[in-house]
Amino acid sequence: MSYKTFFGFQKEPFAQDIRLEDLYPLPGLQAVTERFLYALNLGAVSIITGDVGSGKSTALRHAVGKLHPSQYRVVSVVATTGPMADILKQICTGFDVDGQTNSLARLIHTLKTAVMEIAQRKQTPVVIIDEASLMRLEIFAQLHTLSQFDMDSKPLLPIILAGQNNLVDKLMFHASRPLASRIIGKSHLEGLKYKDMAGYIKHHLKIAGVKEQLFPDEAILAIHRGSGGLLRRANLLAKGALIAAAQEKCQVVSPEHVRMASTEIM
Repeated sequence: MSYKTFFGFQKEPFAQDIRLEDLYPLPGLQAVTERFLYALNLGAVSIITGDVGSGKSTALRHAVGKLHPSQYRVVSVVATTGPMADILKQICTGFDVDGQTNSLARLIHTLKTAVMEIAQRKQTPVVIIDEASLMRLEIFAQLHTLSQFDMDSKPLLPIILAGQNNLVDKLMFHASRPLASRIIGKSHLEGLKYKDMAGYIKHHLKIAGVKEQLFPDEAILAIHRGSGGLLRRANLLAKGALIAAAQEKCQVVSPEHVRMASTEIM
């Protein structure tokens, strides 16, 4: 018998692909969304930082969910440690334009033309770069050129950068100043406090179809301590603890089940 059948779940608990309307109101979620929308309105740059698994991608999904698809053209790419051309080619693909060249000048010209055409259709193009803290310093030095139109008089392309805490460090370098000067909002996501972790776990059980409290306070505390309040690790610990409890035919999760789950993840 699977753990979902044992506990009576109607859907996968602690799933990554949770519907926007089912998102738990995480601390900082509204602030991220407000800064995101503010940057879009001004055609500027906003950054989101936080440890791995702190909820940056969830916060971005929540913010993008507030946009009407007929008014915005959103392109989301994942940064790498590769050259500037790699990022530009990803953005070209997102905007459905030809990026089959290694010439930075041609790639930038192609993207600027695409941005102008989108703007002429009364849409706002948006570029989101996740894992931006991985990018080379020379990319931070060059990225601002994408948003320069008519000698910088037309802010047509807002850019959202999301990454780990060292993203801010990279933006402090002298070469990054042209990009950093365009930043009008900074959001930082931290691990959940115990109270919010308890609410988060209860919320996810409910939307998965279980009203009973399967996690007593001691188990929630074990998840909170084991995850450091970080959502991704908390999800893995909670799901693993449920599996361990089901295998032992236990109707509630114990701290020992959480400890067993912790041995299976990195």
